[in-house]
Amino acid sequence: MLKKFILSLTAIMALGLIAVAQEGKTTLTGHIVDKTCALSKDAKASDPQAAAANEPKACALMDSCLKSGLGIYSEGKYTLFDEKGIGLAKAALEKSKKDKGATFKVTGTVTGGKMAVESIEEVE
Repeated sequence: MLKKFILSLTAIMALGLIAVAQEGKTTLTGHIVDKTCALSKDAKASDPQAAAANEPKACALMDSCLKSGLGIYSEGKYTLFDEKGIGLAKAALEKSKKDKGATFKVTGTVTGGKMAVESIEEVE
């Protein structure tokens, strides 16, 4: 009887942890931009959302821009990606047929202003 109780309690705790982990997930839809361009004075002075939409993907894929980091500009806010996210974002940009204005849906967990990315897909 005690073994069944302990097993049941363990299962309930495991399900609770899974539910908490799921709650932390966030999905953002917007434009992938390198950190340098996203935080530049020019982008902040004008409409940053429009600036993000008009940035050519070739700019974000330049070595210097990749080194600054990639993130997503969504709902007026820039969120930087983790290392895995940068790799996924680079692949998504390279795969996109659009030179400018590609929109992406990014799912992950945001902690301290940085997103641990799980998936990126282009929105048509």
